[in-house]
Amino acid sequence: MKKLAFNIAFAVMLFCVFAGKSNAQAVNPGPLQSNPWTANELLQPGILAQMISTNQKVRIYNIGVVQDIKGAINVGAASKKESLQKFAQALKTSPKGEMIVVYCGCCPFDKCPNIRPAFQLLKAQKFSKPYLLNLSTNLKTDWIGKGYPLAAAAK
Repeated sequence: MKKLAFNIAFAVMLFCVFAGKSNAQAVNPGPLQSNPWTANELLQPGILAQMISTNQKVRIYNIGVVQDIKGAINVGAASKKESLQKFAQALKTSPKGEMIVVYCGCCPFDKCPNIRPAFQLLKAQKFSKPYLLNLSTNLKTDWIGKGYPLAAAAK
């Protein structure tokens, strides 16, 4: 009798584990996006903020629809053809060995339509120091909320 009860309990446990697993998969069925950057090409916000405060040479491009970080050049949403062309034009004046940082911060990385086209352009143009600012949640949380510098508001 104990063996039968054990077998039933074990079967119920297995059912719950597999049923839970299939439900978890159904909740998040979206395809994974391929990222053109490596972990080494993610720049932590605190490091960029320090670079800005010490006037280190870095080109920063806002490739989204968010506020400008101090020193950033706003080229618009890189998911739009005209903005991506504007970004390509702006890159023509940048030496290939110069540090280039792009950011959007409109939404989490897995949903952002702007960061992948912009980073792919940097790779295609053979920049040797391309970086994506690690705003994995958004600009408000990962930059503004930490008190890092923004561009002065236009008057």
